[in-house]
Amino acid sequence: MWIDTHAHLDAAEFDHDRAGLHLRARGAGVAMSVIPAVAAANFDTVRLLAHTQQDAYALGIHPLFTPQSTDAHLAQLDAALHTHHLDPRLVAVGEIGLDGFVPELNTPEALAKQQLFYKTQLKLAQHHHLPVILHVRRSADLLLKGLRDTPVVGGIAHAFNGSLQQAQAFIALGFKLGFGGSLTYDRALQLRRLATELPLSAIVLETDAPDIPPHWLYTTAEQRASGQPQGRNEPAELPRIAQVLAELRDISQDEVASATSANAREALPRLQ
Repeated sequence: MWIDTHAHLDAAEFDHDRAGLHLRARGAGVAMSVIPAVAAANFDTVRLLAHTQQDAYALGIHPLFTPQSTDAHLAQLDAALHTHHLDPRLVAVGEIGLDGFVPELNTPEALAKQQLFYKTQLKLAQHHHLPVILHVRRSADLLLKGLRDTPVVGGIAHAFNGSLQQAQAFIALGFKLGFGGSLTYDRALQLRRLATELPLSAIVLETDAPDIPPHWLYTTAEQRASGQPQGRNEPAELPRIAQVLAELRDISQDEVASATSANAREALPRLQ
């Protein structure tokens, strides 16, 4: 059994064949996907989708959506976490965090707003006794500082691509590290080194569908310009991504499945 700990299955890319997507995932052995919200506008969407598909969900405001978000949206998040606090499919506060890559989000004013939303959502996770799913993009040190200032009950550092020292710091705070399609690229030397050197107990698997396609789905800008479409990432790709991890660590795919699923349930206890 596989658990995809991060898949945006509410994305518009899946509107025309969401039922087929679900069947392909189950056919590939992916028994559960975690669907994180990115803005207040899709809180109900991810919740209803998780119930319809027998998946799980998280509620939060993504750093890329902080420019258009307000204090009222944070209040809406608090209310939703309270209303659905007994829902076993609500497994985390997420996707939250900080993005240090997008230039317009890193002006002094925009960064201050990112940090305000991050800290406030950590406090909500703390108040509601939920783990968090973190967006980590050139922001690991700032995220770690926030976690030390406002401790939470662990969670997942999604699409982790930091240093070994940063990885160890997240692990020490009770976090698992999410690895997905980026791991499949031969040139991802640092990421592959981390996936090999870190304890297997620290790793969970994710697709970030429809984003971060594995190498077999990726097309270059030139290929796309010539009319070759990029393959769409989806949870059914998870076992093949896992096979890359198994080969890097020289262990069986079954061992990866067992360990990463157990790790996901440890990071997000309601998955039990």
